[in-house]
Amino acid sequence: MAGRRAYLDYNASAPLLAAARAAMIAALDTAANPSSVHAEGRAARRLIENARRDVALLVNAGAEHVVFTSGATEAASTLLTPDWQMGRGTVRMSRLYVCEADHPCVLNGGRFPAARVTRIGVDADGIVRLDALAAALGRHDKADGLPLVAIHAANNETGVIQPVGRRIAEIVKAAGGILVVDAVQAAGRIPLDMSAGYADYLILSSHKIGGPMGVGAIVAAADLMMPRPLIAGGGQEKGHRGGTENLAAIVGFGAAAREALIGLKRIDAVGSRRDEIEAIVKTLVPDAEIFGTGAPRLANTTFFAIAGIKAETAQIAFDLAGVALSAGSACSSGKVGPSHVLKAMGYNDSLGALRVSIGHATSAQDIELFRTALDGIASRRAGREEAA
Repeated sequence: MAGRRAYLDYNASAPLLAAARAAMIAALDTAANPSSVHAEGRAARRLIENARRDVALLVNAGAEHVVFTSGATEAASTLLTPDWQMGRGTVRMSRLYVCEADHPCVLNGGRFPAARVTRIGVDADGIVRLDALAAALGRHDKADGLPLVAIHAANNETGVIQPVGRRIAEIVKAAGGILVVDAVQAAGRIPLDMSAGYADYLILSSHKIGGPMGVGAIVAAADLMMPRPLIAGGGQEKGHRGGTENLAAIVGFGAAAREALIGLKRIDAVGSRRDEIEAIVKTLVPDAEIFGTGAPRLANTTFFAIAGIKAETAQIAFDLAGVALSAGSACSSGKVGPSHVLKAMGYNDSLGALRVSIGHATSAQDIELFRTALDGIASRRAGREEAA
């Protein structure tokens, strides 16, 4: 096993799938601009539209309602705006409601001024407080504009799944609001069905499901109303996102979406691997705390803390032992340390935690490497305690 490494950081970025890589290489031979009307341009356009269809199928939406972006952060910045368009008219969103445990690209409020962003708390397992959400929306004055609610379908650190389709969508609809769901971590890991009133808009990211980095999507339930474009240009993406499309990346995204839809049928096997990892944690470090276990979680994610060991110290030790994992989110300029998600859940600000996130390709050998690395960390901790 010398020299072998285990990649257990899928929530940061899943490894590029062979199908996505092959599709991208083939697309690179199509040199034409997808907006050109000649035969070569039409061929490029077909590749994009095929990918649009595949991304739509992953969430059971209409292909015509998929808008490609440069990633989830751009998608969030586009959707989180007070200014929306309906036909030739405009619609105003006067306040944004977000969850305290949301990803920073949502939590920061997009194009809303800070004074018009309301944060809704979560319980000890990271589930948004539905009573607080309902109460906040009940106080909303629609005379100035509609309420816009943005929330993650599944947390990127804990893997906790929010009751979006069952409860949150109903609360938002009853208040006359618009619901944006960050499905970046949920896509390909739990079923998503836009046809069933799950959300008004979804945010997706290619590289979280095994596609290339640098491409994402907005998926709308309908095209009646859309946000004012963040990037204006030559009318690409029906005018919702200007700029020549990144053909190879979009094609890779489509291929990854096809694979992710198939992979949903085998997600229980990933859950078994996750349970095996958590059993190792509890065996080797009995006092370790695993977060969010009282709520539904993604089958691929576990988030835990080891008393007496800083998260950054443990992360370095794992890396040196050949195991790649994260200390919280990997999306904050490489930050390591206290988690805003744990703080929202009521834990001490100084508590650091480690995130293990896996996929279909995670093997028994990968898990054995994790076991060996954690055993070494636990042994060194025990040695220090004895010396003290």
